[in-house]
Amino acid sequence: MRILPSIRSLLFALVVLAMSAASFAQIGISVRIGPPALPVYEQPLCPGDGYLWTPGYWAYDDDYYWVPGTWVMAPEVGFLWTPGWWGWGGAGFLFHEGYWGPHVGFYGGINYGYGYFGHGYEGGRWDNGRFFYNRSVNNVNITNIHNVYNKTVINNTTVNRVSYNGGEGGINERPRPEEEAAANERHIPSVAAQTQHEAAARANPQQRASANHGKPAVAATPRPGALNDRAAVPAKEAGAPERGEAGRPENNVPRPPNAVHPKDLPPIEHPAPPNTGNPKLDKKYQQDQEKLIAKQDQERQKLQQKQEQEHQRLAQQKADDARTQQVEQRHQQQTQKLQQRHAQQQQHLQQRQQPASRNEPRK
Repeated sequence: MRILPSIRSLLFALVVLAMSAASFAQIGISVRIGPPALPVYEQPLCPGDGYLWTPGYWAYDDDYYWVPGTWVMAPEVGFLWTPGWWGWGGAGFLFHEGYWGPHVGFYGGINYGYGYFGHGYEGGRWDNGRFFYNRSVNNVNITNIHNVYNKTVINNTTVNRVSYNGGEGGINERPRPEEEAAANERHIPSVAAQTQHEAAARANPQQRASANHGKPAVAATPRPGALNDRAAVPAKEAGAPERGEAGRPENNVPRPPNAVHPKDLPPIEHPAPPNTGNPKLDKKYQQDQEKLIAKQDQERQKLQQKQEQEHQRLAQQKADDARTQQVEQRHQQQTQKLQQRHAQQQQHLQQRQQPASRNEPRK
């Protein structure tokens, strides 16, 4: 059968779009059980000029295994590392691959330490083609490396060792506008040295969580792959007790998971009736509040119906796990945006009421 040129062009464009979407997905394996907490360890000495710190993380291959933090040469001048991170996707924990780029993107709000405190990077900066190290968060020998500076970092993030976003007990952080913008920039995936470094960790049985119980013998290395180097650093302690299904600490009270669908959200709270001293104003505020709650409830139901229709289409198409997880992740983002918008609307209504209440004459 002959394919018309216009149809052939359309098919080619669809193939290109599919390839592009796959290349930017950056979402790897899905696991039902959440990763262990981040172990406590010291940063090895920076081996030389141009090396950037890449924090350690838990990877997965039938079991979680610790990939040590290490110093890596940046693939391009001006590029910074955005660490990979685990996030709850509704049906399991998804790993979002790290990447190199001109700006640091979102890495789940995870506090990896040493400049990666949940958002952005405070460990150094590029200036005129050279990387300058912040000595307040990096282990740098100023005898060999002179491009340094000291900047005290105020870490407003609650210090914990949680290694994943969302789910039970996970970090509750969302991308900032600048992080969303960074995600759309040109990226370079992990360089060969990083890939080899992860393979070396995967091949070492002592790096497995089942063997080290969250306290790996090699927590950080001076260079990629140098797990047997004398300068390699062991973990000082495990970050937290071992975790159970869906990342819940076995001995702790579980937290409620992040809402994936509107039906998972808590009921809309009805605030206490206003009492400004003016019955007419109070009645108007009460009516405005009831209208807003009714509107928000309708928006919840509308989004819930839309998501349920997508669930039905997935079932009819017999979608695979990867496709289902992507849809569930989008549903979670939609639900969270709806919840945030409703909270802002409630706050705005309260702010409108407060000035009028203060301006009311006393009786």
